[in-house]
Amino acid sequence: MITLRDITLRRGVKVVLDGASATLQPGEKIGLVGRNGAGKSSLFALLTNRLGNDRGEVEVPRHWRRSEVAQNMPETDDGATDYVLQGDLTLVAARVALAEAEQANDGHAMAEAHAALADAGAFDARSRAQALLMGLGFKTEQLDAPVNSFSGGWRMRLQLARALMCPAELMLLDEPTNHLDLDALVWLEAWLQRYDGTLIVISHDREFLDAITKVTLHLDEGKLVRYGGNYTSFETQRAERMVLQQAAFAKQQDRVAHLQKFIDRFKAKASKAKQAQSRVKALERMERLAPVLASADFNFEFREPLNLPNPMLMFDDLSAGYRGDDGDKIIVRGVDRSVLAGQRIGILGANGQGKSTLVKTIARAQAPMGGKLTEGKGLSIGYFAQQELDVLRLDEGPLEHMVRLAREVGPQGREQELRDFLGQFRFTGDMVNQQVGSLSGGEKARLVLAMLVWQRPNLLLLDEPTNHLDLNTREALSMALNEFEGTVMLVSHDRALLREVCDEFWLVADGVVKPFDGDLDDYQRWLLEQSKEAARAAKKQSAAAPAPVVAAAPAPAPAPREDRKASGQARAKLADQTRPLRKEMEAIDKRLHALAEERKEIEAQLAEGAAASAIAEMGKRLKAIADQLEADEMRWLELGEQIEALS
Repeated sequence: MITLRDITLRRGVKVVLDGASATLQPGEKIGLVGRNGAGKSSLFALLTNRLGNDRGEVEVPRHWRRSEVAQNMPETDDGATDYVLQGDLTLVAARVALAEAEQANDGHAMAEAHAALADAGAFDARSRAQALLMGLGFKTEQLDAPVNSFSGGWRMRLQLARALMCPAELMLLDEPTNHLDLDALVWLEAWLQRYDGTLIVISHDREFLDAITKVTLHLDEGKLVRYGGNYTSFETQRAERMVLQQAAFAKQQDRVAHLQKFIDRFKAKASKAKQAQSRVKALERMERLAPVLASADFNFEFREPLNLPNPMLMFDDLSAGYRGDDGDKIIVRGVDRSVLAGQRIGILGANGQGKSTLVKTIARAQAPMGGKLTEGKGLSIGYFAQQELDVLRLDEGPLEHMVRLAREVGPQGREQELRDFLGQFRFTGDMVNQQVGSLSGGEKARLVLAMLVWQRPNLLLLDEPTNHLDLNTREALSMALNEFEGTVMLVSHDRALLREVCDEFWLVADGVVKPFDGDLDDYQRWLLEQSKEAARAAKKQSAAAPAPVVAAAPAPAPAPREDRKASGQARAKLADQTRPLRKEMEAIDKRLHALAEERKEIEAQLAEGAAASAIAEMGKRLKAIADQLEADEMRWLELGEQIEALS
């Protein structure tokens, strides 16, 4: 088990852990939660020996292998599958050992290396790596594409696949869902549920944590508190503790009243549509957890829009895509829909189907490729881009961003007013002049939110706004969106946010945009069914592949007698020419089968513990078998090519 006793850890002048203690049992799945900057990633670095503690004891079993997602962007021309295989350090070590043993002609070492390869699952390692990649959303034609050919988000998926590929007793995952769409996220949940080691995961996706974890470790003010149960259970238990311990709770009732206003507003609409039913539980949870939410140190609200055009947007046969060096590429086409004042629309669809392309087109970040997009009079769009750097400048501070925004976009504001406004988003003191390039992901996201709020938009376009937000900030965003009087169009893999905010969904798939009649649970079932249908179609296509060659050929007309005689003579001649080749192929087939059986038998003897005197000879025999198998397989292919050429 993992034991932390009275740990103190400093990062510079900041005390990250202060007398923290915790015990984690083997096989437990733990959610590590806490606000941004609390020290969660530092705790991971402590468990992997990248950091040393200043005081206390950290005990992790010595024989435990550790696996975690590398945070650096990979730069290599290796193929995707090969890159993921390199994450299996046990397999890599066994292959290196075999190569060294063969170079030294050390039979004993070769035998041990072959046994290690068998233990590491070398024979199906490639197929396992490719199964991981396809589960994370890679297509068949991408499995051997160079790593450098992928975008940043897909390279981080490759890093995640490497971590999953590595056999480990302890797996540490820091925000593994950030670059995943919903179907890949659901697949990852299922994979982690089957993982039998100890898992510690940092995530701000409450539904992901609820599906995976059975223990919650809360890091707050340098202390670790263990809670039995998933994230929802943790919230409930923490709320109960706070009610008992919080003497100043009465002073925070105005915060609870703000929550109650939100709850009352939407309870009346809960029976309005099927989608709203999934929000009832979220609202009940918020009533139950008022003490926790009331204690949050961050909250904000969107200002009332100056006007509400209705309709806000009208699409007439709209096509959206992008212009490239090799011509225009249309991603979605034929969009005929309208967006009304007050709508809450969640946009669903797998990565690459065109969700962000559609949002960018609406946000005027790129021009329509065809059709017509009509804006209502007085439309004011607040756009949260998936990549915050699309709207931020690295060499400027938050105050510079706000001054320029007030001057160029409006509304106008004095510097002190802008400073006070930034303070609501936790930018205080000298931090208002700190360069954006040095801010954390969560701080950049809060700055973008501040810029949105200042503009008083009546249409919010939010493309993955929660990627770098901690759970408290996500709660604040959810409440602010539900208080917002305008229209919301939301792309997110955060299912809790989608449930709590959206009343209806649009599905972007197969190049079209259409309404999705159902809630998020229906969408997950639809994804599963789509996956099953794709697998069935692929299997059916594979099984039927040779059929068209036969079926497409019309029945031949009766040949003249002379032609039939010539044809028969030709077939006889061909049979005479290929007979010895086919006989050799049959002999090789038998030899390949015998060699495979012999190898299997030797590996079994090694696994059971062969006599020391025999191990070296077994290693040499395994090397000879491997060489013979390779030679026979090459000869078998040559014979097949010769027969094909003669035919």
